[in-house]
Amino acid sequence: MECLYYFLGFLLLAARLPLDAAKRFHDVLGNERPSAYMREHNQLNGWSSDENDWNEKLYPVWKRGDMRWKNSWKGGRVQAVLTSDSPALVGSNITFVVNLVFPRCQKEDASGNIVYEKNCRNEAGLSADPYVYNWTAWSEDSDGENGTGQSHHNVFPDGKPFPHHPGWRRWNFVYVFHTLGQYFQKLGRCSVRVSVNTANVTLGPQLMEVTVYRRHGRAYVPIAQVKDVYVVTGPAGDNPLGLSEIPDENCQINRYGHFQATITIVEGILEVNIIQTTDVLMLVPGPDSSLIDFVVTCQGSIPTEVCTIISDPTCEITQNAVCSPVDVDEMCLLTVRRAFNGSGTYCVNLTLGDDTSLALTSTLISVPDRDPASSLRMANTALISVGCLAIFVTVISLLVYKKHKKYKPIENSPANVVGSKGLSAFLNRAKAVFFPGNQEKDPLLKNQEFKGVS
Repeated sequence: MECLYYFLGFLLLAARLPLDAAKRFHDVLGNERPSAYMREHNQLNGWSSDENDWNEKLYPVWKRGDMRWKNSWKGGRVQAVLTSDSPALVGSNITFVVNLVFPRCQKEDASGNIVYEKNCRNEAGLSADPYVYNWTAWSEDSDGENGTGQSHHNVFPDGKPFPHHPGWRRWNFVYVFHTLGQYFQKLGRCSVRVSVNTANVTLGPQLMEVTVYRRHGRAYVPIAQVKDVYVVTGPAGDNPLGLSEIPDENCQINRYGHFQATITIVEGILEVNIIQTTDVLMLVPGPDSSLIDFVVTCQGSIPTEVCTIISDPTCEITQNAVCSPVDVDEMCLLTVRRAFNGSGTYCVNLTLGDDTSLALTSTLISVPDRDPASSLRMANTALISVGCLAIFVTVISLLVYKKHKKYKPIENSPANVVGSKGLSAFLNRAKAVFFPGNQEKDPLLKNQEFKGVS
């Protein structure tokens, strides 16, 4: 009988193992707050419940601080920047945009591969291999039978197959959006956009989280996680206005209509300002680069990272994006140095962030011309000006000398003799200054200048 109990216990344990091992979406993506709260919201159009199973075999799950994050991308870490057009009125669409910021000297080419920028030197120097990740080198036939791509690894974390629209093989990143107890999966390149209708979204602040995976053979590797708060308001209309005050006297919320929400107050970066921009003088200025120092101040918590996005003057076309860690004291005063390729006007978006918040500021910067030919022309102009001034002074001195060199009768007056000697001495000194080569070699001749004058 005792053996039977052991056998039944073994069967129960074996039956329970798959349940314990299987992960769900809220286990992977909903670690910041209880999933029960998130699942109280209404269904979003096109989104799925985070109660679905997560395929951990294809999409491994790493906790924050796992050492594997350091090797998830070749050459450094990838940063994901999440923005939205929040706040949005209830019933309208709110759009979220995720942009990936690669390590220095890396970019995505037209084929979706990650390549090294030409003539760009990072910590490892210039790379002989032009590719960071050459995804198109994989044979299409290896993806599945008959080259259709209908293989078990071209699927999302919940098992749904990738949409096979034109050019889908060039999209090598998987984005998983998560909010309100629901998720949305999207295959894309280094930038994706997702729109959500807020008709079924509870009024107030909500949290959007995004996890990004990259293609890795027949599996996927997590490379970045990002989150941001968005806000949905109700139209004023006939709804009564209510004012609620939180015990912290520095925080209050205006609520329109009737709703219930949970608000977590955390210390964050409240404000960031660029107080000064300085052109950095280089000993050997390059023809295609300029360095600008931005002196930045902030209020609130101390930032741990600074990101700079350099765009065209309309702030729409991104030209360069750089993120780097910072070590700032309690005064929150730091200098950010950035390089600009060529002269012109640029839009600079500067973001300071820590583990819980982000603060953004923007400015337009004008970069002067660094053409060496321009500097040479300025130097030549200065030399010509100095030469013309020297010629002018010489001509005036000649005219003065010739005018006073003419013979004038000398009266036998001691005063006139003294005056004549003074004038001659003055002319001789002037001549010595402006015509040093014409002076006599023998200084004794100076005593003969006024010989015969009594």
